[in-house]
Amino acid sequence: MTFTLAYALTGLFWLGAALLSLGLVRRAALWRQGRAAPVALGWLMTIPKRYFVDLHHVVARDPFIAKAHVAVAGGAVAVLALAALNYGLMLYLPALDALMLLAALLMLFGAVLVRSRRKAPPARLSKGAWNRLPKSLLAFAVGSALAALLALSGNAFGAAAQGLALLALAGLVLGGAELALGVGLGGPMKHAVAGLLHLAFHPRQDRFSGDKRSTDLKPINLVGKDYGVETPADFAWNRLLSFDACVQCGKCEAACPAYAAGQPLNPKKLIQDMVTGMAAGSGPAYAGNPHPGQAGKVRQGNPHQPIVGGLLDPETLWSCTTCRACVEECPMLIEHVDTVVSLRRHVTLTRGEVPGKGREALANLRDTDTVGGYPLAARYHWAIDLNVPVLLPGEHTDWLLMAGEGAFDMRYQRALRALVKVLKAAGLKVAVLGEVEPDCGDLARRLGDEATFQQLAGKMMNTLGRYRFNRIVTPDPHLFHCLKNEYPVLGGRYDVEHHSQVLADLLERGAVPLKADAAPLPATTYHDPCYLGRYNGETDAPRRVFKGIGIKVVEMERSGRKGRCCGWGGGASFTDIPGERRIPDMRMDDIRATGAEQVAVACPNCTAMLEGVVGPRPEVVELAELVAARLAN
Repeated sequence: MTFTLAYALTGLFWLGAALLSLGLVRRAALWRQGRAAPVALGWLMTIPKRYFVDLHHVVARDPFIAKAHVAVAGGAVAVLALAALNYGLMLYLPALDALMLLAALLMLFGAVLVRSRRKAPPARLSKGAWNRLPKSLLAFAVGSALAALLALSGNAFGAAAQGLALLALAGLVLGGAELALGVGLGGPMKHAVAGLLHLAFHPRQDRFSGDKRSTDLKPINLVGKDYGVETPADFAWNRLLSFDACVQCGKCEAACPAYAAGQPLNPKKLIQDMVTGMAAGSGPAYAGNPHPGQAGKVRQGNPHQPIVGGLLDPETLWSCTTCRACVEECPMLIEHVDTVVSLRRHVTLTRGEVPGKGREALANLRDTDTVGGYPLAARYHWAIDLNVPVLLPGEHTDWLLMAGEGAFDMRYQRALRALVKVLKAAGLKVAVLGEVEPDCGDLARRLGDEATFQQLAGKMMNTLGRYRFNRIVTPDPHLFHCLKNEYPVLGGRYDVEHHSQVLADLLERGAVPLKADAAPLPATTYHDPCYLGRYNGETDAPRRVFKGIGIKVVEMERSGRKGRCCGWGGGASFTDIPGERRIPDMRMDDIRATGAEQVAVACPNCTAMLEGVVGPRPEVVELAELVAARLAN
């Protein structure tokens, strides 16, 4: 009986391997519909590190599911590897059977955990075929354990051996079919293969390069008539691959501010819409939460059919704030924001269909170099009595202060004045560009107008090239991000710091003269700007500032890189897609929940959005204002 079972396992292994290979070829044909992208087979060697370090760094945020995933995935991979060795190569070694039994028991433990998770699942989890997956895992684990046990036991089970062998084979067939057939048919287990390949051929290879945060949008070749993505086939092939890596866990859904506000965007559904388009209806039926307000809508697509207006309503596309909360939480490292911006680029550049005040803002940028259509000469009117020198060609300064678009807002001008007072009190040599400072192009790029962004970026780089300075300081995280991360690929490389970083350093060096007997400040919480925290990983500097001036921060539940967006980013405050609630109102609820009397901010856009919340609320105070209030007279 042992040898009969062994031969059956050998046949079953090679049958499964053949079906899996055919399924992979079928799925790969869907990915190959996309555009060409750089590829190196050597990247396959990076999978172990990226899997065990980068991927599990995100998965480990949920200890329960991390433990389950390590057990079930680790056990399954070990079982398959040992089966390939012992039965695929027909070695039939008892030692390998013993190891296979241990691996199967580990997988069984993980499968039980996964099954328990599905008994009372979070609302974000997709159902349908995903509810079947724990049962398939259990069947495969039990079948593998029984097969290994029978191989080791000899005739110990007597007459029961035949029945147990049939049970083992049934479990292996039922459970193995989930993987062997699921890849080709688009079932849940396609993520096991697509996910590993996605790690190797990730569209953002620099995401895995040391401490670099790959958050910059990549330019497109406008001269070569690259106008973004219209159809699924317009995505690069490795983008299509990344969509298949989605495990529909819904962590992006739970993190998305637009979804929470009831706007018509669910990032998980967005990715599955791309899968539907890529597979032309051959993908799995979606059984998760829809885009809010769109329940029951049936979408059809194919690789060569326009996405926006077909698979996606335009309002879904314009609801995104580009805050990257979805990307931050995705355990499969999928880049949702890249997908959104790629689609926006085509709509904006070829159709000009930007909703709300977005079209007006883009026209202002093209005509006046400012979002609001202001004269450039008015950008530094707030500093006229502060004796801040305007840098002239040929002159030199240590610090070049760039105020950005916030300089036109009367409320934020108070914060800018406070910043200048602190920098001067610390003895820094600071100058401004005055009326020659153009917009950096952040809004244009996020709204998909890559042509205007590249035009503004070129103008900014030409302007900065005429002046001599050591470093740039700005209180605007969007300007900071553009100069630091998005200009280098265009040829502009600058030493740029956010004002929170400069203030933190000055306070720690004792360079800022503070009052010795300053009155205690009220309870304060801090709102992390998305483009400072998630985009640039800078959550520490503002808190060092608070420490330097004696403020103990009352942290919100969603803070740091988990902070909730204010609702401004990605042009959302201009496109203004309606939902059930406003995102800044939800953020103010987070603030109120701390019991703090004031909320500190470090971004002109966050200041404007939170100041715009009506009704009783904590006072909104800019970081530099808090430091300026502590200056010695």
